[in-house]
Amino acid sequence: MAKLIYSTITSLDGYVADKDGNFDWAAPDEEVHAFVNDLERKVGAYLYGRRMYEVMRYWETAHSLTDRPTVEQDYAQIWRAADKIAYSRTLEAVSSARTRIERSFDPKAVRQMKTRAERDISVGGPDLAAQAFRAGLVDECHLFVTPVVVGGGKQSLPRNVRLDLELLDERRFEGGVVHLHYSTRT
Repeated sequence: MAKLIYSTITSLDGYVADKDGNFDWAAPDEEVHAFVNDLERKVGAYLYGRRMYEVMRYWETAHSLTDRPTVEQDYAQIWRAADKIAYSRTLEAVSSARTRIERSFDPKAVRQMKTRAERDISVGGPDLAAQAFRAGLVDECHLFVTPVVVGGGKQSLPRNVRLDLELLDERRFEGGVVHLHYSTRT
């Protein structure tokens, strides 16, 4: 059975974006990006909320930008090779290959997807991830904690959800980012 994995870059105070919606502080350096690429190679499908899908669809054409670093071109290939589901009530069409729209998050359908999948599944975006956490679907978390405090904004983890986690691994990067890898305890 595939694992459902939540992976996010977060500020030290627990936000994926500041109060103005900015997340430029979260751009990974090459060392962190290469590490993320290695994690993402195991992913066969990405589940996104609308806003996260709109951010991530950049990778559909990023491979054609020859002036981008090799690590970014590599990620673009990884992303394009995976299936994507955009959960949205308002999105009318997708602009990336291997992508479909679902109008609502159905925990039962995601459980079935995990059972049938040969590769792991990633859930992206804190709002969609919160629904997956509440449904007890998330198996692992990869948190990339950046050395910045933004003081408020979009939280990286859901409120009013109790999770008992087990630390599986941690890594400190040169630029001060810390990777924390947890599994959920059942």
